[in-house]
Amino acid sequence: MKKVFIAIASVALLASCAKKQEDVNSEKIVEKTNIEVKDGRFTPEVMWALGKMGEVAVSPDGSKLAYTLTYYDMDENKGNAEIYVMPTAGGDAQRLTVSAKSEFNPAWQDDNTLLFCRGNEMLSIDVNTNAEKLLATFDNGIEGFKLSNDNKYVLYISPMPVQRASDVAPLFDGLDKTTGRINEDLMYRHWDQWVDEYPQIFLAELGETLDVEHSTAIIDSTFECPMRPWGGIEQFNFSPDGKRIAYTCRKKTGMDYALSTNSDIYLYDIAERKTVNISEGIMGYDQNPVFSHDGSKIAWESMERDGYESDKLRLMVFDLTSGERTDYTEGFDYGVTGISWTDDDSELLAVVMYRGMDEIFAFNVADKGIRQISHGYHNVNAFQLVGNKIYATQVSMQYPAAVYTYNLSDDKQEGTKLTTFNDDILSQVRMGKVEENWIKTHDGKEMLTWLIYPYNYDSTKVYPALLYCEGGPQSMVSQFWSTRWNFMVMSGAEYFIIAPNRRGCPGFGTAWCEEISGDYGGLCMKDYMTAADYFANKPQIDKNRMGACGASFGGFSIYWLAGHNENHRFKAFLAHNGMFNFEQQSLETEELWFTNWDLGGPYWANTPQTKKSYSNSPHLFVDKWNTPICVVHSEFDFRIVASQGMAAYNAAKLKGLDARYLYFPDETHWVLQPQNSLLWHRNFIDWFDRHLK
Repeated sequence: MKKVFIAIASVALLASCAKKQEDVNSEKIVEKTNIEVKDGRFTPEVMWALGKMGEVAVSPDGSKLAYTLTYYDMDENKGNAEIYVMPTAGGDAQRLTVSAKSEFNPAWQDDNTLLFCRGNEMLSIDVNTNAEKLLATFDNGIEGFKLSNDNKYVLYISPMPVQRASDVAPLFDGLDKTTGRINEDLMYRHWDQWVDEYPQIFLAELGETLDVEHSTAIIDSTFECPMRPWGGIEQFNFSPDGKRIAYTCRKKTGMDYALSTNSDIYLYDIAERKTVNISEGIMGYDQNPVFSHDGSKIAWESMERDGYESDKLRLMVFDLTSGERTDYTEGFDYGVTGISWTDDDSELLAVVMYRGMDEIFAFNVADKGIRQISHGYHNVNAFQLVGNKIYATQVSMQYPAAVYTYNLSDDKQEGTKLTTFNDDILSQVRMGKVEENWIKTHDGKEMLTWLIYPYNYDSTKVYPALLYCEGGPQSMVSQFWSTRWNFMVMSGAEYFIIAPNRRGCPGFGTAWCEEISGDYGGLCMKDYMTAADYFANKPQIDKNRMGACGASFGGFSIYWLAGHNENHRFKAFLAHNGMFNFEQQSLETEELWFTNWDLGGPYWANTPQTKKSYSNSPHLFVDKWNTPICVVHSEFDFRIVASQGMAAYNAAKLKGLDARYLYFPDETHWVLQPQNSLLWHRNFIDWFDRHLK
């Protein structure tokens, strides 16, 4: 990769920054939308008027909180993130940046200086004067960075292009306008993009500017760090003394990459430029290493089994002196993410998926004792520990992301809200009541099912209801907030929402989570029917006006339920990006370890497991479809490709059913663009209103 070294005299630097700012500001800057909420109803338009909190960073002295905040412009069909700073003691936030380009990755260099990225640049800003300084420009772009404790080094992510194989490269000579692709291996596309580049990590020295011209590539160019599609800067860290780097990498390509989840934790010595694998022999995902403050240990998230992407995330600790590895979640039936050491290294904090919530737990290093710190109806998405204070990005079904504070020593907290940027809009809204229900499954087990009430609930009336089918398949129906599936929007449309944590949802023990693998048409579907029937008998719900909806595995669930709706339990369906034909899906998807684990292998394996799995493919039950169905799918979903949705829609039409197909040629597994999202939500409400009201 060609790298650019920025070394400019101060006057020229200021002039350059001023010119760049002028160019940036020539575009329209997205500002907060002033919106008046009518009748307290939470609509898709109100949802998109809210500010969306991103990354959070607390200053070294713990006095200031920096965060990114994105607002959206529907006419422009885009969003723009800016950086804000506020006192951690509370008070008004100061807007640091004003530009048409989004800022990201705020990181404190000292108590008054913040580093961040904008486009393909890294900059610093004085939080007292708002004076910016350009530190580096990256030819191939920058996706994120981390700063060493002594401020001497920056480790940054920049993508490297994949080179064509030498034997096919000559075929493209003189064809600069061709759009053709030649592939001779698997994993040529992943999740929502063609694999034309790999993210790489580079080490550069930081002085007055960042010396990217002499940066060092930490890993081989044929591998990726962080791992696509989810990984970010959490997948690598400096040691406290700045002499070593721990990073995550799955050193596999092509077919090996498509079939395996076996990533490892590598330790890189900066002076000697040598690398060792400290998780060798652990066959599943190993990721997100974090050094203890004294530098003697490394903790990370570790899965045991290769090919099982939803295995329990264990809290693994490696002693750099003895070489001993210790699992601090042995005997603890829940997984961890977002690990952090306390200042004295006596405890490890992590977010745990726990019985329908994401909560902060502490793990004692000396005696392996475990305590729960945060409590309540919420999800802690991430947190930062500064001294004895915890700053958590927190959401619930009833409110979007905000920063809450906790005390390390207090075990009975619901958190204190610190940020207030959405309060003016949310104060106008009536959110639907969220009720926790534990109901008996058909085999006598307890299942957490959330019931969300219509925003204007009147106990003298009856309302239609929607069964929400979770995706994943192994993800928890937690206290999440999303602009994609938002329960308050459904509540605002005057529906009850029934949201079961059916078999396969984590957070309820390993056995419950694993009962879905190889059994897609079994216990999990019975759980859905049990939940629907349980609430259909409640006096406030009209059982003759019940629909069902879901995406991904939830979309498959809709197709499956459509073929098993003999008693007309459901009067309308909506399936988003769901699996319709398992045989085709097993060959179309990119992460082949997924179908190998969940279905037992390709359909021609002809084993008892594959026979059972493929016999539950929804396309085999189309002859029994008898209910109106809306199908939604997107072209750039490489996880479950668009042909699955087209086939389902065509089948419904050929059956003579009332059917609708909403297709997005430029969206992925999710619908992310503001106007597309509004269309999605309007279509969702219109479809169910047509059939259930």
